[in-house]
Amino acid sequence: MKDRFIPVTSVASGIDQPVAADIHCLPIQVVNVCFVGDLNKPKDWVLIDAGMPKSADDIISAAEDLYGEQAAPKAIILTHGHFDHVGAVEKLVEYWGVPVYAHELEMPYLSGKKDYPEPDTSVDGGMVAKMSRIFPNEGIDLGEHIHPLPADGTIPYMPQWRWIHTPGHTEGHVSLFREKDRSLIVGDAFVTVKQEYLFKVLTQEQELSGPPRYLTTDWKAAWDSVAKLESLHPKVAVTGHGLPMAGAQLNEELAILNQEFDRIAIPEKGKFVDQEKN
Repeated sequence: MKDRFIPVTSVASGIDQPVAADIHCLPIQVVNVCFVGDLNKPKDWVLIDAGMPKSADDIISAAEDLYGEQAAPKAIILTHGHFDHVGAVEKLVEYWGVPVYAHELEMPYLSGKKDYPEPDTSVDGGMVAKMSRIFPNEGIDLGEHIHPLPADGTIPYMPQWRWIHTPGHTEGHVSLFREKDRSLIVGDAFVTVKQEYLFKVLTQEQELSGPPRYLTTDWKAAWDSVAKLESLHPKVAVTGHGLPMAGAQLNEELAILNQEFDRIAIPEKGKFVDQEKN
């Protein structure tokens, strides 16, 4: 993957967003990573996703602020392999020496065998959609460090959580759910900011929306995934883009998104939309 700085950011970048006693969301420029684990158990936590390119130092620093000096996770769990979710993973693996887990269908993109489709700049949307032409689409090769998530839905080192296959944005996209408190870590299955619009990204104006349009390749699957997640009735959701959302606002907006996904999420035009129409 091209390890280059992407010149976009937001007002929330670098500000810890506590979600629960053992869930902390850290916005890095325009994407979120999650630290999951009891702060009193510095050797028993995991990192969800790995941020933007050149963000390894920021992630390591945030981890040490939460869990103490030289704190390393048990593992890194990836919701998917797009550049903004794996940007620092190679350097983090080198620094921490920990395993990385993702869905079996993401393996080709994380083992150097396949690249993602190029971003679709033709989708209707704002400046970020147009800027997406500069976003890397190359796969990466994590070698022996990458492993498929267990087929039974369990997540290594996260005993109370299960992964849910939520394709559409990518083939092997997953979301993570904890039944006891109905906590949901969504990745990009849906987001809480209109990710295509630069002003909304900069200000983090909260608005539940579908996955980023310029990188979503299967809109039927994406809609099915939103329906699956809405059926869980989550109490709090941490998304890949935008601030965490909880309570009645989350449930109301998620129900509307599911009911009106074609109006809210699916672009009127775009190469992946056109493929599905044909």
